[in-house]
Amino acid sequence: MSSTGTPEVEVREWQPQPTARPAWRVWLLRLLTLAFFIGMAALLAHVGRSLDWDTVVATLRAYRLRTLVTAATLALASYGVYAGFELAARRYSGHTLPPRLVAGVGAIAYSFNLNLGAWVGGIGFRYRLYSQLGLNAATTSRLYLSTLLTNWTGYLALGGAVFTLYGLDLPPQWELSDEGLRWIGLLMVIAAAAWLLACARLHGRSWTVRGHEVELPTLRLALVQMGLGASNWMLMGAVVYTLLPHVAPAPGYGAVLGTLLLACIAGVATHIPAGVGVLEAVFLALLGHRVPQSQLLGALLAYRAVYYLVPLVIAGVGYAWLEARLKRRR
Repeated sequence: MSSTGTPEVEVREWQPQPTARPAWRVWLLRLLTLAFFIGMAALLAHVGRSLDWDTVVATLRAYRLRTLVTAATLALASYGVYAGFELAARRYSGHTLPPRLVAGVGAIAYSFNLNLGAWVGGIGFRYRLYSQLGLNAATTSRLYLSTLLTNWTGYLALGGAVFTLYGLDLPPQWELSDEGLRWIGLLMVIAAAAWLLACARLHGRSWTVRGHEVELPTLRLALVQMGLGASNWMLMGAVVYTLLPHVAPAPGYGAVLGTLLLACIAGVATHIPAGVGVLEAVFLALLGHRVPQSQLLGALLAYRAVYYLVPLVIAGVGYAWLEARLKRRR
């Protein structure tokens, strides 16, 4: 009791709750952790071998330091926005883990997801780490579902607006015309608006999908999610636009953003981690007539280095540090 008569509340730093585990399970978890790090190292080596590092180095050397700093700052901002995805998921799932810890998990998971695919980065990493933090599988599923909603509702809203209002100079050999793309954009805008309307009218109702309970977020949370998702896509487009050579007739930011949005769908359809080769093919098809192809490829390689590979190395170090810290606290 304090001198003012009010009870004192002791505030302690959060720590994961220890759980008793059989010896065989402890060793199994250690082996799985070791296998995870070996697999991540192998995947890093595979991705590294797939790039022409001479071209990457030559391209990076050709940039002004200010350009690289701007691109790195935009990439950092994008990862920060994705950390906001995880904070919105925290609100959606209702768990009480510390916000800074949750944001760190989100940023690391984003890098793993981009480079290693959704099953390893988006799902496997979260289940691995959140289980050690005391969350059950159902809560982790709600977290991952929330990040998916944030990403794709933002994509619907932003992509719909870009395709409808801006359009793209699609190659004549493509089956999809510019007019067809505008209609698709309009449908995307309608779908985004319908999602917000459903959240406003049907919040509180839940459905069971494959044993997992799915509940619509509130309208306020849905707007936050959509805004975060759209902001992240805009920052990704800004990184590519910053690294492109600005030679006449240079494509504008809208053209670069629209091309990136189309390339993302192609990458998801092919299920290739990091969309290796897909991103370059779409950019060459849409912007190859406006930017020299060698310079365009060099800029995309620089984008992969700045947005994918460097953050993956940082995320690997951060994950190892987090694992060690959790082990000490247990």
